[in-house]
Amino acid sequence: MFQKEVYVKRRADLKKLMNKGVALFLGNVDSPMNYPDNIFHFRQDSSFLYFFGIEHPGMAAIIDFESGEEFIYGNDVDIEDIIWMGVQPKLTDKAAKIGMENTAPFNKVIDKVEQVIAQGRKVHFLPPYRGESKIILGDMFGINPSRINNYRSLELVKAIIKLRSVKDKYEIAEIEKACAVGYDMHVTAMRMAVAGESEQKIAGIVESIPLQYGGHYSFPVILSQNGQTLHNHDHSGTLQEGRMVLTDCGAETLMRYASDFTRSYPVGGKFTQKQKEIYQIVLDANNAGTAASKPGVTYQQVHLLAAKVITQGLKDLGLMKGDVDAAVKAGAHAMFFPHGLGHMMGLDVHDMEDYDQIYVGYDDEVRPIDQFGTAYLRLGRKLESDFVITNEPGIYFIPSLIDKWKAEKINNDFINFDKVNQYRDFGGIRLEDDLLVTDDGCRLLGDRIPITIEEIENTVGK
Repeated sequence: MFQKEVYVKRRADLKKLMNKGVALFLGNVDSPMNYPDNIFHFRQDSSFLYFFGIEHPGMAAIIDFESGEEFIYGNDVDIEDIIWMGVQPKLTDKAAKIGMENTAPFNKVIDKVEQVIAQGRKVHFLPPYRGESKIILGDMFGINPSRINNYRSLELVKAIIKLRSVKDKYEIAEIEKACAVGYDMHVTAMRMAVAGESEQKIAGIVESIPLQYGGHYSFPVILSQNGQTLHNHDHSGTLQEGRMVLTDCGAETLMRYASDFTRSYPVGGKFTQKQKEIYQIVLDANNAGTAASKPGVTYQQVHLLAAKVITQGLKDLGLMKGDVDAAVKAGAHAMFFPHGLGHMMGLDVHDMEDYDQIYVGYDDEVRPIDQFGTAYLRLGRKLESDFVITNEPGIYFIPSLIDKWKAEKINNDFINFDKVNQYRDFGGIRLEDDLLVTDDGCRLLGDRIPITIEEIENTVGK
């Protein structure tokens, strides 16, 4: 938990952006794995953590934008809880740590909501993403839980996005911690990447590393020799000489701030000429994206720059042809690079996307490009100082996609399909760094995980 002044300021800043009604925040509850007493690892809702910082299930809070009052709701443990859990801090003690005084049992939040509704005032709430929260809100407002997101407050969503998009020094320090653990995760995977080792063993050890620091992994590890599948959680393979491994993973600190890195490398650490050529193109695109990221530039522009670097590189190898700008405008690059360059990162590895990604990554000025591949860009709007973002270009050879485009003559003027077919079993390469946008550019967060060809060859399998 941060110092209480951090949470006091965050709530005060929200009050400056909202002036009518009240905001209702629901914390998460324990979720059973297979029966009620065997629960998943508890993870508090990120919005609740941002404003209230309490990592405990069964909590709620209300901020009254008209009176300025703040209320925290939760239940103190009883003797049966103490037998199993030990003595726990009282709700009043938790509230004091975040600068709040008004506390009440959880069920009293229902009375408060009913009172506000009876006064004809608006209750603002965020779109819930868990079934339990949908049910609670549905009961409160008499709305079918399947339709509750239709009633979320867009005004509150946009106000919180405005606040959470810009990271303060405390958040940046936490993200740096997550990056340090992420470095350890990736270098461990690299050193284990020798022929005969199982993907599952490497993935299991990698996922255990953040637990040793008191945190968790920020998302389930992606680790596979079939890197052409963008989010490949299948770890059933055995590493084979001559193949590429793609590892995409990150850590979450005890404060729940995230890191997210991707590295790709050959089993055993020695690149073939073909692997080296494709790898260098992706690295060039990554470095170009970092160099171009600064306040006032849209990330959509940076994405298209990376796409041009990839297109030029593939053209130089004879895999693409024609005018580079025209090829990118037509979306021809997306057969090889069918995703966006990056996303926001913070308390969530895809920060705030539970609010609806369109409001996080875009605004009235910058809208998504409705084109295969580029449409998947999660972050397109203008960058600002203290944004934390990912930069993750890639090149993938997806046989099914190659066959579809060839059969349908999609972007035939820009793709040399005969040459591409020689890469059908290549797999995929993605290189991802985490960036902090500064006043005049950006900087890498954390020590850079080995990324040059020389660095990879000196690390993998060593």
